[in-house]
Amino acid sequence: MPVAVHVLGLSVFALGTSEFMLSGLLQPIARDMGVSIPQAGLLVSAFAIGMVVGAPLLAAATLRLPRRTTLVVLLAVFGLGQVAGALAPTYGVLFASRVVSALACAGFWAVGAAVAVSLVPVDARARAMAIMIGGLSIANIAGVPAGALLGQHAGWRAAFWAVAALSAVGLAGVLALVPATKPTTGEDAPRLRAELRIYRDRQVWLALVTTALNAAAVFCLFSYLAPLLTETAGLKESWVPTVLALFGVGALIGATIGGRVADAHLFGTMYGGIGASAVVLAALALTADMAVVAVGLALLLGVAAFMTAPALNARMFNLANAAPTLAGATTTAAFNIGNTIGPWLGGLVIAAGWGYPAVAWLGALLAALAVGTTAVASRLHRGPSRVVAGSAGAAVRTPSQVG
Repeated sequence: MPVAVHVLGLSVFALGTSEFMLSGLLQPIARDMGVSIPQAGLLVSAFAIGMVVGAPLLAAATLRLPRRTTLVVLLAVFGLGQVAGALAPTYGVLFASRVVSALACAGFWAVGAAVAVSLVPVDARARAMAIMIGGLSIANIAGVPAGALLGQHAGWRAAFWAVAALSAVGLAGVLALVPATKPTTGEDAPRLRAELRIYRDRQVWLALVTTALNAAAVFCLFSYLAPLLTETAGLKESWVPTVLALFGVGALIGATIGGRVADAHLFGTMYGGIGASAVVLAALALTADMAVVAVGLALLLGVAAFMTAPALNARMFNLANAAPTLAGATTTAAFNIGNTIGPWLGGLVIAAGWGYPAVAWLGALLAALAVGTTAVASRLHRGPSRVVAGSAGAAVRTPSQVG
């Protein structure tokens, strides 16, 4: 695997740490900024929404720019967003810094994913994506708990400074190790109107819906895992960071497994990962009051959820082969749509008074729906599938050529 792919994974570690570390910093931020916990929680939503909006917009805006230059600029903007957050004098400035950081993060994910798959053969795309996703998994294992710990002992602003430093390391790595490319010109130059043709393919939409449903299923429960563990399972709050880290360990294991098997067994990995998520979530709903079992299932949920991620990404790149940047952008947007809708639906269930186990049941239902969309995609995959084969137009590919 090219070292440049590992550099992109390191950069994703910084991005992922920033995205998720606020879950452990909400209370000190709320106290320092003089806002409520729900208001501080909007900083998390701001980042997710920025990812949804930013991924396709920045992918389109940078379509004709050299990719390494784009990655460098986006990492620099992201790092400056972290500095702005660390220095923010008011809640409004902090909120704006999160939106800017999210836009840069979304653009980096989209372009970085396209670069990663361009550096490897077609039959190694899932492995390349597994390395990038592994950066996110390690962020959950180490970055997020470290950010929370740093925030507790040195103030929440110190966590932002630390991520800014990580961004600088990633930027240096991209400059040194990611190969420079010149934008194509003439007839081979990418054209936005031509690349938008990928959205005419129903298989592309099925892939996006499946990604969103899978993310919604997992993060519907993950967002409320801490209160489920303390209020339903009866664990002490001091155990929560450990369980969250176990979820991250499971995520890294799952991404590694998915990266190894998805290239050869794409739909099998999707069925296995999403189906396992549904089973684990249902089991968690049934055993939520058993602390030891709940902790073990949190680990298994990380494995199941992230085993699917390389396959979902590779599937989209295979379908939209001629529009890799838009493919990465829309997959990123779909993931974050699920990451936004899932917790919102879970909150509705809790507000209705149905309890935290009901949130796990809801997650299982969403995962089951994702299995259903996978089944539809698999059936269509066995027939002729119309996908964009080049920026100048479309072509028909046989099942052996697609996916």
